Amino acid sequence: MEMPYHKLDVITYSWQKVLGGEAAHGILILSPRAVERIENYSPPWPMPKIFRMTKKGKLNEGIFKGSTINTPSMIANEDYLAALNWAESIGGLPGLIKRSTQNLNVFEDFVAKHDWIDFLAENKDIRSNTSVCFSVKLPEDKIKAMVKLLADEEVAYDCGSYRDAPPGLRFWCGATVEKEDIEIITQWLEWAYNEVK
Repeated sequence: MEMPYHKLDVITYSWQKVLGGEAAHGILILSPRAVERIENYSPPWPMPKIFRMTKKGKLNEGIFKGSTINTPSMIANEDYLAALNWAESIGGLPGLIKRSTQNLNVFEDFVAKHDWIDFLAENKDIRSNTSVCFSVKLPEDKIKAMVKLLADEEVAYDCGSYRDAPPGLRFWCGATVEKEDIEIITQWLEWAYNEVK
């Protein structure tokens, strides 16, 4: 997604999102304003080593220049470099956004044609084009049955809504997912709905 980077003081993300990759690797990007706040604040409680970002009142720049807090997987680093090269080869950020938007468009067309499914984020302006969540006009047990059917058929795994979210479905539609795969899952969704309703 396009982001207003000039307004963001702190950006954090994990490698396993968006471009895929090994979990447990996090990226932290700080603006000069965020660095200033970090250097001028000392929490009144002890901080675990992994969260300490200053040394002697100054930003510990080593953690932003290659020093590691924990030992990272070098294979994961190479994997992520390959993913970044792939992203560049399809047009960089605009290419990634285009693929994610095309994937969302498939789901938008599907929802428009079916009255039993809708986007959890009803307002299109705040809807994600990557982590797409749905409400389904079925009782919770029937939705769980749909999720189980999709897993049993080896079509989709872990597509039930998040634990604290309303009962529904969720699918990753990021740039690493092929549009054709989204088209296929919509057919399976219709099948699973008709099986359990």
